[in-house]
Amino acid sequence: MNKICIFIGMTVFGWVGWWIGAKMGFLTAFIISGIGSVVGVYLGWRINRDYL
Repeated sequence: MNKICIFIGMTVFGWVGWWIGAKMGFLTAFIISGIGSVVGVYLGWRINRDYL
């Protein structure tokens, strides 16, 4: 279950980061998407640890 939560968090936050950054350019989208993916991994791990 841990890997599923991490995967979902990484995918969702990476996509949101890309969507926000794409308005400013490709490189910005790439960087913000990476940061969003890292945040998603952390939040997915925390949700699994605290609630599941």
